[in-house]
Amino acid sequence: MGHTARRALVLLAAVAACRHQSLRWAVTDQEVSEPLPGDGLLPMADLTATRAISINAGPTGVWPWLVQIGQGRGGFYSYEILENLVGRADIHNADHVVPGWQELHVGDQVRLHPEVSLVVAYLEVGTSLVLRGGVPMGDVAAPYDFTWAFCLRRQNDGSTRLLVRERYTYTRWWARPLVEGVSIVSFVMTHRMLRGIKVRAERTWAGSAEPADQRRIVVPAISATMAAASARPPTPATPPVASTKRRQASILGPIDPAGNLMPASSLKVV
Repeated sequence: MGHTARRALVLLAAVAACRHQSLRWAVTDQEVSEPLPGDGLLPMADLTATRAISINAGPTGVWPWLVQIGQGRGGFYSYEILENLVGRADIHNADHVVPGWQELHVGDQVRLHPEVSLVVAYLEVGTSLVLRGGVPMGDVAAPYDFTWAFCLRRQNDGSTRLLVRERYTYTRWWARPLVEGVSIVSFVMTHRMLRGIKVRAERTWAGSAEPADQRRIVVPAISATMAAASARPPTPATPPVASTKRRQASILGPIDPAGNLMPASSLKVV
Protein backbone atom coordinates (compact mmCIF):
# COMPACT_ATOMS: atom_id res chain seq x y z
CA MET A 1 0.00 0.00 0.00
CA GLY A 2 1.40 3.35 -1.00
CA HIS A 3 2.03 6.31 1.28
CA THR A 4 -0.90 8.28 -0.19
CA ALA A 5 -3.29 5.38 0.29
CA ARG A 6 -2.24 4.97 3.93
CA ARG A 7 -2.78 8.67 4.59
CA ALA A 8 -6.21 8.46 3.00
CA LEU A 9 -7.15 5.52 5.23
CA VAL A 10 -5.94 7.34 8.33
CA LEU A 11 -7.96 10.40 7.33
CA LEU A 12 -11.10 8.33 6.72
CA ALA A 13 -10.66 6.59 10.07
CA ALA A 14 -10.29 9.95 11.81
CA VAL A 15 -13.40 11.32 10.13
CA ALA A 16 -15.38 8.21 11.10
CA ALA A 17 -14.20 8.48 14.71
CA CYS A 18 -15.12 12.17 14.89
CA ARG A 19 -18.55 11.47 13.40
CA HIS A 20 -19.16 8.70 15.92
CA GLN A 21 -18.25 10.95 18.84
CA SER A 22 -20.28 13.87 17.53
CA LEU A 23 -23.40 11.70 17.40
CA ARG A 24 -23.01 10.64 21.04
CA TRP A 25 -21.27 13.55 22.70
CA ALA A 26 -20.85 13.33 26.52
CA VAL A 27 -23.31 10.44 26.91
CA THR A 28 -22.97 7.00 28.45
CA ASP A 29 -23.71 3.77 26.61
CA GLN A 30 -26.87 3.45 28.70
CA GLU A 31 -28.05 6.92 27.69
CA VAL A 32 -27.44 6.17 24.02
CA SER A 33 -29.54 3.00 24.14
CA GLU A 34 -32.18 4.33 26.53
CA PRO A 35 -35.60 4.87 24.90
CA LEU A 36 -36.62 8.51 25.14
CA PRO A 37 -40.00 10.17 24.57
CA GLY A 38 -40.48 10.77 20.86
CA ASP A 39 -38.51 7.73 19.69
CA GLY A 40 -41.75 6.05 18.68
CA LEU A 41 -42.54 8.85 16.24
CA LEU A 42 -39.71 7.69 13.98
CA PRO A 43 -39.14 4.04 14.91
CA MET A 44 -36.92 3.36 11.86
CA ALA A 45 -34.70 6.44 12.03
CA ASP A 46 -31.81 6.55 9.55
CA LEU A 47 -29.65 8.76 11.79
CA THR A 48 -29.78 9.34 15.53
CA ALA A 49 -27.69 11.71 17.62
CA THR A 50 -27.82 11.79 21.43
CA ARG A 51 -25.96 14.43 23.42
CA ALA A 52 -26.06 15.40 27.07
CA ILE A 53 -24.76 17.63 29.83
CA SER A 54 -24.84 17.58 33.65
CA ILE A 55 -26.33 20.68 35.28
CA ASN A 56 -25.88 21.59 38.95
CA ALA A 57 -29.54 22.49 39.35
CA GLY A 58 -32.72 20.51 39.83
CA PRO A 59 -35.06 19.83 36.90
CA THR A 60 -37.37 22.61 38.11
CA GLY A 61 -34.48 25.00 37.66
CA VAL A 62 -33.73 23.83 34.12
CA TRP A 63 -37.22 23.45 32.67
CA PRO A 64 -38.14 27.18 32.53
CA TRP A 65 -35.13 27.78 30.28
CA LEU A 66 -35.91 24.80 28.10
CA VAL A 67 -39.62 25.44 27.58
CA GLN A 68 -39.04 28.97 26.30
CA ILE A 69 -36.75 28.02 23.38
CA GLY A 70 -37.58 29.20 19.89
CA GLN A 71 -37.29 32.14 17.53
CA GLY A 72 -39.39 35.00 18.85
CA ARG A 73 -39.08 33.45 22.32
CA GLY A 74 -35.95 32.68 24.34
CA GLY A 75 -33.78 31.73 21.37
CA PHE A 76 -31.59 28.62 21.43
CA TYR A 77 -28.76 29.71 23.77
CA SER A 78 -26.17 28.89 21.11
CA TYR A 79 -23.95 31.02 18.86
CA GLU A 80 -26.27 33.92 18.15
CA ILE A 81 -24.21 35.18 15.22
CA LEU A 82 -24.42 31.79 13.51
CA GLU A 83 -28.10 31.42 14.37
CA ASN A 84 -28.78 34.64 12.50
CA LEU A 85 -26.78 33.83 9.35
CA VAL A 86 -30.00 32.80 7.61
CA GLY A 87 -31.70 36.00 6.42
CA ARG A 88 -33.87 37.81 8.95
CA ALA A 89 -33.82 35.01 11.49
CA ASP A 90 -34.00 37.60 14.29
CA ILE A 91 -32.98 35.15 17.04
CA HIS A 92 -32.04 36.61 20.42
CA ASN A 93 -30.91 34.39 23.29
CA ALA A 94 -32.61 35.31 26.55
CA ASP A 95 -30.63 35.71 29.76
CA HIS A 96 -33.68 35.57 32.00
CA VAL A 97 -36.82 33.48 32.35
CA VAL A 98 -39.83 35.19 30.75
CA PRO A 99 -43.24 34.34 32.30
CA GLY A 100 -45.04 34.77 28.97
CA TRP A 101 -42.95 32.01 27.37
CA GLN A 102 -43.63 29.30 29.95
CA GLU A 103 -46.70 27.76 28.29
CA LEU A 104 -46.47 25.11 25.56
CA HIS A 105 -48.99 22.50 24.45
CA VAL A 106 -49.01 19.58 22.03
CA GLY A 107 -49.71 20.99 18.58
CA ASP A 108 -48.11 24.38 19.27
CA GLN A 109 -45.42 25.64 16.93
CA VAL A 110 -41.86 26.47 17.95
CA ARG A 111 -40.17 28.58 15.30
CA LEU A 112 -36.62 27.98 14.06
CA HIS A 113 -36.99 31.01 11.79
CA PRO A 114 -39.89 33.42 11.22
CA GLU A 115 -40.95 31.23 8.27
CA VAL A 116 -40.00 27.76 9.57
CA SER A 117 -41.52 25.97 12.56
CA LEU A 118 -41.46 22.62 14.30
CA VAL A 119 -44.55 21.22 16.02
CA VAL A 120 -44.73 20.22 19.67
CA ALA A 121 -45.36 16.49 19.27
CA TYR A 122 -45.02 15.44 22.90
CA LEU A 123 -44.88 17.30 26.19
CA GLU A 124 -44.56 16.25 29.81
CA VAL A 125 -44.26 19.43 31.84
CA GLY A 126 -41.02 19.63 33.77
CA THR A 127 -39.57 16.50 32.18
CA SER A 128 -39.77 16.14 28.39
CA LEU A 129 -40.32 18.19 25.24
CA VAL A 130 -40.34 16.71 21.73
CA LEU A 131 -40.51 18.78 18.54
CA ARG A 132 -41.16 17.37 15.07
CA GLY A 133 -40.95 18.59 11.49
CA GLY A 134 -38.27 19.59 9.01
CA VAL A 135 -36.76 22.51 7.15
CA PRO A 136 -38.11 22.89 3.58
CA MET A 137 -35.74 23.54 0.70
CA GLY A 138 -37.39 26.58 -0.81
CA ASP A 139 -40.64 25.35 -2.34
CA VAL A 140 -39.63 21.70 -1.85
CA ALA A 141 -40.69 19.92 1.33
CA ALA A 142 -37.96 18.74 3.68
CA PRO A 143 -36.46 15.45 2.36
CA TYR A 144 -36.61 13.93 5.84
CA ASP A 145 -38.80 13.66 8.91
CA PHE A 146 -37.18 14.89 12.10
CA THR A 147 -37.72 14.78 15.86
CA TRP A 148 -35.86 16.84 18.44
CA ALA A 149 -36.26 15.58 22.00
CA PHE A 150 -35.21 17.29 25.24
CA CYS A 151 -35.39 15.19 28.40
CA LEU A 152 -34.51 16.04 32.01
CA ARG A 153 -33.30 13.30 34.37
CA ARG A 154 -32.98 14.05 38.08
CA GLN A 155 -29.79 12.61 39.60
CA ASN A 156 -29.34 11.22 43.12
CA ASP A 157 -27.37 14.31 44.18
CA GLY A 158 -30.18 16.64 43.09
CA SER A 159 -28.50 17.72 39.84
CA THR A 160 -29.96 17.19 36.36
CA ARG A 161 -28.89 15.37 33.24
CA LEU A 162 -30.20 17.10 30.13
CA LEU A 163 -30.39 14.73 27.17
CA VAL A 164 -30.99 15.98 23.64
CA ARG A 165 -31.79 13.50 20.88
CA GLU A 166 -32.19 14.15 17.16
CA ARG A 167 -33.71 11.48 14.90
CA TYR A 168 -33.97 11.65 11.12
CA THR A 169 -35.89 9.43 8.72
CA TYR A 170 -35.04 10.03 5.06
CA THR A 171 -37.92 10.49 2.64
CA ARG A 172 -35.83 11.31 -0.47
CA TRP A 173 -32.77 9.55 -1.86
CA TRP A 174 -30.70 12.72 -1.60
CA ALA A 175 -31.49 13.31 2.07
CA ARG A 176 -28.51 11.35 3.41
CA PRO A 177 -25.67 13.65 2.25
CA LEU A 178 -27.73 16.67 3.27
CA VAL A 179 -28.42 15.38 6.78
CA GLU A 180 -24.83 14.23 7.25
CA GLY A 181 -23.74 17.81 6.65
CA VAL A 182 -26.48 19.19 8.86
CA SER A 183 -25.45 16.84 11.68
CA ILE A 184 -21.98 18.43 11.81
CA VAL A 185 -23.45 21.90 12.18
CA SER A 186 -25.97 20.54 14.67
CA PHE A 187 -23.19 19.13 16.84
CA VAL A 188 -21.44 22.51 17.04
CA MET A 189 -24.67 24.40 17.79
CA THR A 190 -26.04 21.81 20.23
CA HIS A 191 -22.79 21.74 22.19
CA ARG A 192 -23.04 25.49 22.68
CA MET A 193 -26.77 25.27 23.41
CA LEU A 194 -26.26 22.75 26.20
CA ARG A 195 -23.55 24.91 27.71
CA GLY A 196 -25.81 27.95 27.42
CA ILE A 197 -28.66 26.25 29.27
CA LYS A 198 -26.27 24.94 31.93
CA VAL A 199 -24.78 28.36 32.67
CA ARG A 200 -28.18 30.05 32.89
CA ALA A 201 -29.82 27.36 35.01
CA GLU A 202 -26.90 27.11 37.44
CA ARG A 203 -26.74 30.88 37.84
CA THR A 204 -30.40 31.23 38.79
CA TRP A 205 -30.35 28.06 40.90
CA ALA A 206 -27.35 29.22 42.90
CA GLY A 207 -29.12 32.53 43.56
CA SER A 208 -32.04 30.84 45.30
CA ALA A 209 -32.18 31.29 49.07
CA GLU A 210 -34.14 28.06 49.61
CA PRO A 211 -32.52 24.75 50.63
CA ALA A 212 -31.09 22.86 47.66
CA ASP A 213 -33.72 20.12 47.81
CA GLN A 214 -36.58 22.67 47.75
CA ARG A 215 -35.36 25.15 45.14
CA ARG A 216 -37.09 26.02 41.91
CA ILE A 217 -37.14 29.08 39.72
CA VAL A 218 -40.22 31.07 40.68
CA VAL A 219 -42.00 32.49 37.65
CA PRO A 220 -45.08 34.59 38.58
CA ALA A 221 -47.15 33.55 35.56
CA ILE A 222 -46.10 29.90 35.46
CA SER A 223 -49.02 27.54 35.14
CA ALA A 224 -50.51 25.44 37.90
CA THR A 225 -49.57 22.45 35.80
CA MET A 226 -45.86 23.24 36.20
CA ALA A 227 -46.27 23.76 39.92
CA ALA A 228 -47.92 20.38 40.28
CA ALA A 229 -45.29 18.71 38.12
CA SER A 230 -42.44 20.07 40.23
CA ALA A 231 -44.08 18.79 43.40
CA ARG A 232 -44.68 15.21 42.27
CA PRO A 233 -42.04 12.44 42.60
CA PRO A 234 -39.35 12.33 39.91
CA THR A 235 -40.40 10.76 36.61
CA PRO A 236 -38.70 7.35 36.14
CA ALA A 237 -35.88 7.37 33.59
CA THR A 238 -37.78 4.89 31.43
CA PRO A 239 -41.55 5.39 31.85
CA PRO A 240 -43.86 2.43 31.28
CA VAL A 241 -44.49 1.97 27.58
CA ALA A 242 -48.25 1.91 27.94
CA SER A 243 -48.26 5.17 29.88
CA THR A 244 -46.02 6.84 27.32
CA LYS A 245 -48.23 5.67 24.48
CA ARG A 246 -51.35 7.06 26.13
CA ARG A 247 -49.70 10.47 26.58
CA GLN A 248 -48.56 10.51 22.96
CA ALA A 249 -51.88 9.33 21.52
CA SER A 250 -53.15 12.84 20.84
CA ILE A 251 -50.37 13.50 18.36
CA LEU A 252 -49.57 10.01 17.11
CA GLY A 253 -53.09 8.77 16.61
CA PRO A 254 -54.83 5.65 18.01
CA ILE A 255 -53.21 2.59 19.51
CA ASP A 256 -53.77 -0.64 17.56
CA PRO A 257 -55.06 -3.90 19.17
CA ALA A 258 -51.47 -5.07 19.73
CA GLY A 259 -50.73 -1.98 21.82
CA ASN A 260 -48.52 -0.31 19.23
CA LEU A 261 -48.73 3.38 18.40
CA MET A 262 -50.04 4.27 14.96
CA PRO A 263 -47.93 7.24 13.66
CA ALA A 264 -49.70 10.40 12.55
CA SER A 265 -50.25 10.50 8.81
CA SER A 266 -48.86 13.99 8.50
CA LEU A 267 -47.79 17.05 10.41
CA LYS A 268 -47.90 20.48 8.89
CA VAL A 269 -44.70 22.53 9.04
CA VAL A 270 -45.16 26.24 8.54
